[in-house]
Amino acid sequence: MAHDDDTQALDRAYQPSPGLGVAVSDPAQNPGLPHHRERMTDKDPKAEKAAVRTVYTLFYLSLAGSIWAVAAYMLFPIESGALIDIRYNNLFIGLGIALALLAIGLGAIHWSKALMSDKEFIEYRHPTRGRDSTRAASLKAFADANEESGFGRRVMIRNSMIAAVVASIVPGVTLFRGLAPFSTEEDPEAGDPVALLKQTMWDKGVKLVRDPDGTPIRAADVTLGSAVHVIPEGLNELGHEGGLLEEKAKAIVLLMRLRPEQLIESDDRKDWSYDGIVAYSKVCTHVGCPVALYEQQTHHLLCPCHQSQFDVTEHAKVIFGPAARPLPQLPIMVDDEGYLVAQSDFHEPVGPSFWERH
Repeated sequence: MAHDDDTQALDRAYQPSPGLGVAVSDPAQNPGLPHHRERMTDKDPKAEKAAVRTVYTLFYLSLAGSIWAVAAYMLFPIESGALIDIRYNNLFIGLGIALALLAIGLGAIHWSKALMSDKEFIEYRHPTRGRDSTRAASLKAFADANEESGFGRRVMIRNSMIAAVVASIVPGVTLFRGLAPFSTEEDPEAGDPVALLKQTMWDKGVKLVRDPDGTPIRAADVTLGSAVHVIPEGLNELGHEGGLLEEKAKAIVLLMRLRPEQLIESDDRKDWSYDGIVAYSKVCTHVGCPVALYEQQTHHLLCPCHQSQFDVTEHAKVIFGPAARPLPQLPIMVDDEGYLVAQSDFHEPVGPSFWERH
């Protein structure tokens, strides 16, 4: 009986209050398309012509930006090493490329908003079938798009856009040419990347000095577990005009000290280290990033760009990542005064592995 009373109370609680009705509306109706408001370029032929001039002027401005980027590359050669050339090279090439890409974007947006058809339409979904009628409809869709955009009949806009897009690629192609200098009659190997990367400033008796202050390094001062950034003695004296940046990019070295018993050395390299001290090129053999992250406990070197890892205990062999070969090892020894010096140059080219190597 108590259960029936509770049920009746719940029923009363959920009954609508007197005077409150529940309205049942009809299904939502399609409101249709909003009222179309014509643009000035649709109503005024002068405004349309002005918009056309604006669009192809922007495309020609993009073309001028691409040409200027190439000209700046030639006017301010970064290979000269002069600080003013390096600054202006980066500044003016960047401004030229930025202008080229920005003008293409603005021109395309203005074209679509001011000149292309802006009439709203509904495209109903239907099953896709490969019949002749479907193909004909597809061709008609391309023809309609061409008519609405004006691509086929607006010759100035079309040609200027094509010229701007093609020219925007030229600065990038031009910059790639600077990756290696030209060969000359005096130096036929100047354009050969293998020859360029095989010879560095390291030679027999060249002292290992700290980067960047150039302080010579005594073997006794290299502590266990340390990693020292090293350059060859005399590098800083070259200056920018003498090719300091180019030589440093090839000759940078990382010096580490382990316990001698931790080193796993092949017979032909046992004398390349000194009392657990080893020296390896800092230039990653993947794409040339500086390998400068040393983990003392695992004795691993990490390249921060693409996470290649090298095992310092075993000739810096690759243990992880996209690098294709170990880091080149610099043979070292100690002179009569206790300073670390090179036994010779690297025995192989430094840097990335994608060039042919002999």
